[in-house]
Amino acid sequence: MGESEVKLLGAWPSPFMLRVRIALHLKSINYEFIEVDLLGPKSELVLKSNPIYKKIPVLFHDGNTILESQIIVQYIDEVWPNAPSILPSDAAQRADSRFWVAYFDDKLVPPLIIALAAKSKDTKNAAIAQLEQGLVHLEEAASTKLSTEKALFGGENLGYMDIALGPFLVWIGIIEKINGVKLLNETNTPSLLRWADSFFSHAVVKTIFPEVENLIEFAMKLIPILRARPELRLLLGISD
Repeated sequence: MGESEVKLLGAWPSPFMLRVRIALHLKSINYEFIEVDLLGPKSELVLKSNPIYKKIPVLFHDGNTILESQIIVQYIDEVWPNAPSILPSDAAQRADSRFWVAYFDDKLVPPLIIALAAKSKDTKNAAIAQLEQGLVHLEEAASTKLSTEKALFGGENLGYMDIALGPFLVWIGIIEKINGVKLLNETNTPSLLRWADSFFSHAVVKTIFPEVENLIEFAMKLIPILRARPELRLLLGISD
């Protein structure tokens, strides 16, 4: 299928949006990027395009509206089957990749947000402990999937797990920085640490990833907004 009318609605700091941008660039798909402000009120286009969840990213293609970053990446891989493939060709390996991406989104993203935005030290520490445990489980998977010859989950190129997990590495680094912890380290997560280096060395990542300093600056603006808006805190599961 052609690339006509491919548009991506998103915001530059969003790791969910970066998943989609990586997939589009990996497939060499031309698209229009429509920027929204994460720090301001919800735009009318976001509300109209995603009335259920009211969030980004949103992909527009040939009159279709595709929602949720995991689903968008899979859609891109199916609609543009040209190499490189994003999901494995083997059905069992595809299922395994989907499992670990769902695990990451369900078990690591919520405590990541809480560790970033919670007010109390106890809540932050509990979230960091959840992150540490979740990363240990992910390390166990990485240690069996990665090797000296296979530096990325996708093999020689970025695959589904790389695309889904990689955009959150900078945010994990921000949490490490503001909380004085080391979540990725040689003792507990050596395979993930080496994978992170390989991920950031990929040409597509180098091309589209925001500067770390800019993301840190954005995070410092985002944190007080999250703390000051009760409806956001409730939505994110932050009770303190």
